[in-house]
Amino acid sequence: MVCGGYVCTKNALCALNILYILVSLLLVGVAGWGKWFDLVSSIRVVAGVIGVGVFLFLVAFVGLCGALKHHQVLLFFYMMVLFIVFVGQFSVSCACLALNKDQQKLLLEVGWNKSEATQSDVEKTLGCCGFSFVPINGSCAASCFDTHPETCVTCSTTILQYAGEVLRFVGGIGLFFSFTEILGVWLAHRFRNIKDPRSNPGAFL
Repeated sequence: MVCGGYVCTKNALCALNILYILVSLLLVGVAGWGKWFDLVSSIRVVAGVIGVGVFLFLVAFVGLCGALKHHQVLLFFYMMVLFIVFVGQFSVSCACLALNKDQQKLLLEVGWNKSEATQSDVEKTLGCCGFSFVPINGSCAASCFDTHPETCVTCSTTILQYAGEVLRFVGGIGLFFSFTEILGVWLAHRFRNIKDPRSNPGAFL
């Protein structure tokens, strides 16, 4: 049977959803590992990553069941959800690639001010203090603050050295997966409109 037929399309759709399931399990595992070893103390970050992983798992599971059973309703639901995710992910990925230095700093400062736990994690990991200035009379989780606070650098200086590369990496990964999602939409749409050769040739499934 040539590729593009019933079996080939079904196998391609199943393989794509198995890949999504593996990625979702990886996200949940990494988030749990980071929390277990106290690498990330912010429960919001951990919960967000786990939530994304669970959502991706559910969508992939629906798509896999729809592909295995050639179920019209499940495949239609899978197509709609995946297309919505594609639009959102594609937009965010393009925004990550288009941000300039000033926009990056503003975005980072907004995120910095939202969570003290995240501030502590960043200060301890990167060895920096404060975002725009070092809080000499305040507190800081960096080791340099306990010995020579005047030698500490601000976290904005340290983060912005890598922010551009990180955003380009995240944007590139997001674009890659967004195109796999539109591929999933196309495969699901095509598979819904292919007759099952094992069924009654006169019936349309």
